[in-house]
Amino acid sequence: MTNISELTTHQLHKIIAIKEQIEKLQGELQSLVAADGDHAPAPKGKRTMSASARAKIAAAARARWAKLKGTAPATGKRKMSAAGRAAISAAAKARWAKAKGTAPAKSAPAKKDRRMSPAVKARLAEIAKARWAKVKAAGKSTL
Repeated sequence: MTNISELTTHQLHKIIAIKEQIEKLQGELQSLVAADGDHAPAPKGKRTMSASARAKIAAAARARWAKLKGTAPATGKRKMSAAGRAAISAAAKARWAKAKGTAPAKSAPAKKDRRMSPAVKARLAEIAKARWAKVKAAGKSTL
């Protein structure tokens, strides 16, 4: 038998084509045998679900949540109270005004500036340098 490293690319392509034909014929043979009583393997591919099946699954999930929460299952669209709609509308108007630059003054306290001052940074750098000098004097390379 010839060493595979001595074959040309044309010969290798021909071998691959023959191998694919063999696999195809073996698949056909298996499907014929399966038709006589054995089950053929399921074809692999993308699975799809109908819209009605998805709706049934969603309805079952809603019913499970309703049972868990102890509330009646929702039927159709959920309805929002007038107070809820008013709150959302007010928040949207405030965001719109803020975006336009006409927002009223905030009543909430301003956030504290949490940045470090240069003096604090310098002090921390001194402490770190002193710590490393101590470590290096002890002949170590790690803390």
